[in-house]
Amino acid sequence: MLTVGLVLAGLAAALHLYIFYMESLAWTRPSTRAVFGTSAEEAETTKELAYNQGFYNLFLAIVTAIGIAVTGGQDGAGYDDAGPVLVLAGVGSMLAAAVVLVASNPARASAATKQGLLPLLAVVAVVVGLA
Repeated sequence: MLTVGLVLAGLAAALHLYIFYMESLAWTRPSTRAVFGTSAEEAETTKELAYNQGFYNLFLAIVTAIGIAVTGGQDGAGYDDAGPVLVLAGVGSMLAAAVVLVASNPARASAATKQGLLPLLAVVAVVVGLA
């Protein structure tokens, strides 16, 4: 089950890398504006905030990827506790951000589900795999 959790965590990290790209590098592009439902004017006004927020997503993906590498590098036997802890810190933070998103604006439930489903499944699978 730990392997399933690591795969799910890797998919969550990949999604957050894509979110980083959209928020930090492609925020004002029409395709990104369509995803986030912003106008050209709104995108220009919020460009700095999105740039910063994108880097949060990048850092969560990096922490998760390092945790996967540390855990997977031990062939599942005798791994250091640091690997699973980093994975759980990364995907747990992704999940918490999704909860905050929907709590702050219930109209964003769809976005929160897209952002938080893989991290939720990863948390459950990693915890079960460690039990």
